[in-house]
Amino acid sequence: MTSISYHILHDLPGRLRLRLPQLAGPGVAEPVRYWLEAQDGVEDVRINRSACSLVIDYDPRRLARAPLLARLAAFKPQHGSGSTPETSDDPAVTPLVRSVVTILLLPLLPRPAQRVATLLNIGAKLLKGADTLIHRGVKVEVLDALAVGLSASRGKLYTANITDFLLTLGEYLEERTQQQSDRLLRRLLRPAPTLAWVERDGQLVQVPGDQVRLGEILVVGVGETIPVDGYVVDGMALVNQSAVTGEDVPVAREAPRRVVAGSVLVEGRLRITATRVGDDTTTARIARFIQESLDQASDTQRLADELADQRVYLTLVSAGAVYAFTRDLTRVQSVFLVDYSCALKLGTPMAFKSGLYRAANHGILIKGGEAMERLAGIDTLVFDKTGTLTRSELEVTDVIVLDPRHAQSEEALLAVVASVEEHATHPLSQAVVEAARERDLQHISHGEVDYMVAHGLSAQLDGWRIIVGSRHYLEEHEGIGFEPHEPQIASLLAEGKTLLYISSERGPLGLIALRDTLRADAEATLRRLRTLGIDRLVMISGDRQEKAEALGRTLRLDQVHGEVRPEEKAALITALQREGRRVGFVGDGINDGPALVAADVGIAMSRGADLARASADIVLTDDRLFAVADACEIAQGTLRVIRTNFNATVGINTAIMAGAVLGRLSPVASALLHNGTTLGVLVHALRGARVTGAERAIKGD
Repeated sequence: MTSISYHILHDLPGRLRLRLPQLAGPGVAEPVRYWLEAQDGVEDVRINRSACSLVIDYDPRRLARAPLLARLAAFKPQHGSGSTPETSDDPAVTPLVRSVVTILLLPLLPRPAQRVATLLNIGAKLLKGADTLIHRGVKVEVLDALAVGLSASRGKLYTANITDFLLTLGEYLEERTQQQSDRLLRRLLRPAPTLAWVERDGQLVQVPGDQVRLGEILVVGVGETIPVDGYVVDGMALVNQSAVTGEDVPVAREAPRRVVAGSVLVEGRLRITATRVGDDTTTARIARFIQESLDQASDTQRLADELADQRVYLTLVSAGAVYAFTRDLTRVQSVFLVDYSCALKLGTPMAFKSGLYRAANHGILIKGGEAMERLAGIDTLVFDKTGTLTRSELEVTDVIVLDPRHAQSEEALLAVVASVEEHATHPLSQAVVEAARERDLQHISHGEVDYMVAHGLSAQLDGWRIIVGSRHYLEEHEGIGFEPHEPQIASLLAEGKTLLYISSERGPLGLIALRDTLRADAEATLRRLRTLGIDRLVMISGDRQEKAEALGRTLRLDQVHGEVRPEEKAALITALQREGRRVGFVGDGINDGPALVAADVGIAMSRGADLARASADIVLTDDRLFAVADACEIAQGTLRVIRTNFNATVGINTAIMAGAVLGRLSPVASALLHNGTTLGVLVHALRGARVTGAERAIKGD
């Protein structure tokens, strides 16, 4: 396909309106839109295919006009990219134009021509009302048709046309607002089409991003979008992950760090090995996740729909009563134009969409309005310890010398143990080696290492043998007793630490204490959750009870369960629910799946197992525990927006109804006030819930 050609219609700082003849053809509009939206600095893209019009809103401080136009001109849509149905962003303005022209022409036309012009103008609304009545029953379209038709039948042509104009204008603005809420999610629903440079047969070959194969090496340069999930094998770069994780500041990436599809290279160059390609990438999974979310209606949304339908009948009955008592058709028209339905039916799903979008931009994927509704109502949150409150990374906290004959200082003991432990792959061993590396300790020569699986290891060292392992192994198998040092051991264990025991053949040499790395944002997250109304915070751990309780005291948890087997987690959740608690569970492991399903709301961490992520109602895409608090705040805020909108809709429309029944409001005034209320509710829903800026300090990005 040839490059894009365009003609500039309007050019303002930060805004371009272009005419692109290619937009009239299939398979062009959507790829152009997605590609432009992926460009750093582009804030909004609107397309009208029928007018071949493209409007680009951009930030001139981040993206200059000339490079933007150059990129557009060079863009070539991929074959087959137009499989998605192409739609226009702009609702049809023809009914509005027709209505305005009719109102302006009426004074110039003779009476018979006025009737014909009015019928042509309002005919579409009358036909729509009749079709709705036949196929769907009494809905708001029927009331609108009755109101406009009554005015016309009574010869009040100006009233009929002005009422039709106000109703049409309201529908137009409602559709624009609805499309704005859909645009909020567009970038999340489908990643931009990208090209990839792949190493094949010793050469760099450019292929479509969805054709990269698993395990291939990609080369990504400045300004290019990473098309796959993978790991860096070479190079160093700054990567903007905002489209995926919501991080505002680019992050550094080098081997062996992970990168995700949809990120953009800001500076540097990377070679990446692909671990997830095509539909398995993060962005593709996010798209499926959110699409499934939009298809799930919440109890609140279903209730809003039911109440909206009921209030259509309320309006119809009220109009009948007014006519029975007053025989005033003008009042009847005014009553017909009071509509609760639009604001109730559109405001609730729009608020949920806005909440889903805002959550996704904070690294949180929520499976629809029902999950958000349940999250807003929880009062108890249960955390799995490892990988959730901690990072599953051990760190050395204490090095204690028990016999200075072989190691006269902590550094000397740590250097010896690390030199032996570097031959093992156990997390305890790696933590010791990392501690020695951080202190820049020299390697100590030693003999061959004997490794005893699940027990420990030993090696010859300058004529004596060093043994490192568990207390059980050293005491039961090697006959080395640590009873004289029991007070020190008990004190370290009471602090929730894991111990490595070191000895020679003659007796104990020392202890190395290690502890899980507590997440930097753990304490702040728990404090924030309490302010949001979560009054019970619980931790489940497979560690010994005293170790789990030590961490519980540090985090001021309300309840701690230690030595919990994987199959017991769901039972603990169920026990809390039997107490009348509404329980959320946060976990990341394969064995967390049953607990995630048993909880009222399951939340999976970003590095969690695929099974955990599939079982969860909410998945964090950003590795921040504080995102759990963000999710709760967004959910609660969204439900507050919905309640406010509901109360405003019912209250204001009831006041308008009263004015119409009492004859204080004309049909035109009734339509104007109703449409203004509806638009106010929709805009409030579109703005959605806000979150505090506290998490920015936590992230440290």
